[in-house]
Amino acid sequence: MFTNTRMKLIGFTVLFLLFAVRANTFGQQGAKMGEVTFSANNQDERDSGVWIDGKYAGYVKELKGNRKVMLPAGEHEITIRQAGYDDLTRKVVVDPDHIQNVAVVLVESTKMTYPGVNAAELRLDIRPKRAAVFVDDGYMGHGSDFGGRFHSMLLIPGKHRLKVKLNGYRTYETEINVVANDKSRMAINLEQGGDAPPAP
Repeated sequence: MFTNTRMKLIGFTVLFLLFAVRANTFGQQGAKMGEVTFSANNQDERDSGVWIDGKYAGYVKELKGNRKVMLPAGEHEITIRQAGYDDLTRKVVVDPDHIQNVAVVLVESTKMTYPGVNAAELRLDIRPKRAAVFVDDGYMGHGSDFGGRFHSMLLIPGKHRLKVKLNGYRTYETEINVVANDKSRMAINLEQGGDAPPAP
């Protein structure tokens, strides 16, 4: 009798736990997703960097196919950046199972300082090529904009802070000192693994 009662009690306990686990799983099912697409009219806009809720997602023309942007339903902040242009920031409300388009229309910045005739030329061979490139904390483009035979960056002579970032990789940072009318080249291979969290 004792064994039977004990078995029933164990059976009820197991059923209760299974129900609780199932209820918890149901409550935490993946959020409904919606797609965000981007349209752009010129090369600068298509090469612009995209930040979603503060994180770099890639550049406009690559965010499709297997890199398409799927976001949980709700409000998100999207920022488009390109060197020489003002940042474009949009709040979008994503609906489940719907596609929302963000038109990328950039306005030239009145604050941009151009290197001039004595510019230093810097070629960057970056892996992965889709990483975001910053000079003095200003977004300049993605890796493939500044590598290869016909691509490079023009800089005002002197010292600059160079930063290369991509989610899933350690951020690369260094100080460079470029010389007027000089051509230089750097190879940067980002290491996999997120940046270490800041010390408490």
